[in-house]
Amino acid sequence: MAKKVTKKAAPKKAATKKAPAKKATAKAAPAKKATAKKAAPAKKAKSARKPNAAFMTALTPSEALAAVIGAAPSARTEVVKKLWTYIKKHNLQNPKNKRNILADDKLQKVFGKKEVTMFELAGLIGKHLK
Repeated sequence: MAKKVTKKAAPKKAATKKAPAKKATAKAAPAKKATAKKAAPAKKAKSARKPNAAFMTALTPSEALAAVIGAAPSARTEVVKKLWTYIKKHNLQNPKNKRNILADDKLQKVFGKKEVTMFELAGLIGKHLK
């Protein structure tokens, strides 16, 4: 008679825990992806900036304004430059707020008030130019 041979299951070994791997102190930089550069769109050639003709036309100042800047016809931009020259020469800026102009007798005829902000200046001058 034949004996049945049965295999005994090998006894299970106790699972041995592996020591955790030491963490690296310096991390490696992530690999950079190769990016395809797009072609830049063609730029239009810049033309030289042209001044507005309206600012360049010579205008004659009124009598009140002529007393400050002179009677010769000049462009609006030149009138503003001459006014600022006059203001700084006569120390007419408010010492506490340099944006304000304290009008003397000549400028008060042009402005119509004692104190004017520099932002009002161009608008008030326009009334005195023809």
